[in-house]
Amino acid sequence: MGNSAGRSDFEWVYSDQPHTQRRKEMLAKYPAIKALMRPDPHLKWTVLGMVLVQLLACWLVCGLTWRWLLFWAYAFGGCVNHSLTLAIHDISHNTAFGTGYAACNRWFAIFANLPIGLPYSASFKKYHVDHHRYLGGDGLDVDIPTNFEGWLFCTPARKLIWLVLQPFFYALRPLCVHPKAVTRMEMLNTLVQLAFDVVIFALWGIKPLVYLLASSLLGLGLHPISGHFVAEHYMFLKGHETYSYYGPLNWITFNVGYHMEHHDFPSIPGCNLPLVRKIAPEYYDHLPQHYSWVKVLWDFVFEDSLGPYARIKRKCKVAEGHL
Repeated sequence: MGNSAGRSDFEWVYSDQPHTQRRKEMLAKYPAIKALMRPDPHLKWTVLGMVLVQLLACWLVCGLTWRWLLFWAYAFGGCVNHSLTLAIHDISHNTAFGTGYAACNRWFAIFANLPIGLPYSASFKKYHVDHHRYLGGDGLDVDIPTNFEGWLFCTPARKLIWLVLQPFFYALRPLCVHPKAVTRMEMLNTLVQLAFDVVIFALWGIKPLVYLLASSLLGLGLHPISGHFVAEHYMFLKGHETYSYYGPLNWITFNVGYHMEHHDFPSIPGCNLPLVRKIAPEYYDHLPQHYSWVKVLWDFVFEDSLGPYARIKRKCKVAEGHL
């Protein structure tokens, strides 16, 4: 448990991200893919159902002991809240109401944010666009761990701690790597979230609030669904920076496992991503993929070649002031 990971730096490359060129090639070869760039008609109803389920859970946990409250926060609430963050991810690409109704998508993301307990959706939207535009970009893609994370979390025990603390790193890393001015939407997101939390406390007391927050922190930490954080872009094979997973957990994560397809076509909602692979299988069948998010977490902790440094990184012209 005390051996340090084999990497001491990121994998630096000097080429552009591959998804832009692949997108052009695929659209030229398969113009039918454009028809998949439409809103998901079921997304808003699915999200509404999950929010209502968590409200029901808030009422039910009032009589639980703290031990059972935390158990259900991990086993049930963690799944629902993690799924809601991935719904917010989908909504950030305007897939709930379409690109012509950007404001509706943003407000609906704030609604999906309510059971998470902390304001999140507006800030996520602000930074996620850079993750797609500048994948692996030094100082731009805040999905990339910092050098401090790579240096410190380099043994199995420390990497395990890093996985547990994932929600905190995802929340704080943008403020260190690429701070941006606070937007009006972020302030509204915060006000709405605080009002919701106050109402929950006034109705049912402290236990429901602890349940919601624990669901988010536990569900986004060391949790089977959290394997997607590592599976998506950590370099399990040299030269490959995006991976897909086609297993059953996609059923409760809005197909976020179809991550190669998602980066090729960010405007296609998760429900249609399997159709991309069906239309153009030759672009995906030969690529490495993950078969289990739990195994991804296991390998990340115990393989010396894996750790926060196991990411492809590139210099971007924007970071150098050329654009």
